[in-house]
Amino acid sequence: MGDHHEDTLEALSSNAAAPSSVLLRLLQHDGRSVRTNVAKRGGLPAEVVEAILAHPEREVRAAFAESWTADPAQRARLLDDPSGKLSLLLAMGPMPYRTRVEPLPDWAYQRLLTHPREMVRHETVASPSIPAHVLAGLADHPDPVFRRASCLAWDELSGSARQALLQDDDLDVRWAAGVRVCHQVEGWTGWLLENTANSWRRDEVLRVGLLDRDLAERLVAEGEQLPAVAANPSLPPHLVRQLAVHPAPRVRLVVSARAELTEQERAAIDYTVGPEARLGVLDWVWDAREDVEVLRQCATSAHPWLRRSAAVCPALPPDLVELLARDEDFAVRLLLCEWHPQPPPELLLDLYLNGRHRAVRMLIANPRFPTAGLAARFAQSPDPDRRRLALRDPALGLELLDRLSRDPETQHEAARHPLLPLPRIRELLADPVTASAAAGNPSLPVEDMHRLLDRAGVPGRGAGQD
Repeated sequence: MGDHHEDTLEALSSNAAAPSSVLLRLLQHDGRSVRTNVAKRGGLPAEVVEAILAHPEREVRAAFAESWTADPAQRARLLDDPSGKLSLLLAMGPMPYRTRVEPLPDWAYQRLLTHPREMVRHETVASPSIPAHVLAGLADHPDPVFRRASCLAWDELSGSARQALLQDDDLDVRWAAGVRVCHQVEGWTGWLLENTANSWRRDEVLRVGLLDRDLAERLVAEGEQLPAVAANPSLPPHLVRQLAVHPAPRVRLVVSARAELTEQERAAIDYTVGPEARLGVLDWVWDAREDVEVLRQCATSAHPWLRRSAAVCPALPPDLVELLARDEDFAVRLLLCEWHPQPPPELLLDLYLNGRHRAVRMLIANPRFPTAGLAARFAQSPDPDRRRLALRDPALGLELLDRLSRDPETQHEAARHPLLPLPRIRELLADPVTASAAAGNPSLPVEDMHRLLDRAGVPGRGAGQD
């Protein structure tokens, strides 16, 4: 079978309108990517799920185990997989970008936590999907790796469990527990710093741990990881003033973004925030992300780092959203679009069209991306990216749609448009150049889907039998 036929079936496997009969046949195709595409789809019919769970090839079952859109209870059934080798995938869990994955059922975690392979057990407690209440139940586990993981559920632990972890015989467990209290219990910061040489772990402690005057002065004098020390809320005022004129630009920048400073004090510090500077969200802003007054202070600040931090906070009120949408700093506008639940539609469009950062290409997937009027605005544009936007207009006329389906630079997107007339879909399906795009059109009749499978020699029911 030619490459374009393979591409066509791959597109068909992603067609949102493909029914069970088509998906079941695709699972029998000899192309790996086609089979695994089906296994990774969201909202699979029950009979297709059953076929995947019983599929003779482990790679298909593994793709389902790693699917972040699959029902966790169905994924958990793979704990009984005959190969015995999918437990590690279930333990780790899917890790899609910026998407929270629903946890497996509690019974599945109990199975994984008692798995005979140590690697499976340890990957389970390290999974980003494991619920806090499951971790909290591990505080007195005999394995120190489990007890250390339970510290991640600190807020769910009883007072006695916390105390036990702070006094644990295992150094790593005590360290993990100490990190949870060092911002409010004096003495823990010094102990934590003495008992680790790992730079990234020390950085967290230096940034948040409660500092007494002697420890703070020693850390500044030693000059170790000063940007982290400069961010510490408990740093004494005289050391803040000292670091505000430090020769290192990064140290001065961190000081300039401290919570207690006034706008005048910030402006007096020699700092620079470049347009491409990668700055994390300020801890003190994120901790106050529901506090509208703090958000207002940050959104109206002259400091770009404060405004960038405010832009990622979902509780930002509408007037501040409008303010930051006009911000001179590109990163502020981009972060607002990426993180706020209601970014201005015109801002999404403006960044998509004019932003040079690769992240702007993802903005078109935002549900608030504008659609009305795009055909009138962009159908005649010499820029193919803008002409493609016309296809998103709900008032797109059939004549324009047909023209865009014949434009070499827009025809692939037009081939997937659900309003494209069937005769034109079939024309595009017959052309090797556009066949894969047309196979993904949700208006493609089921009988045509089956014909594609028949021509590829895929076993199963014939055309039209759905």
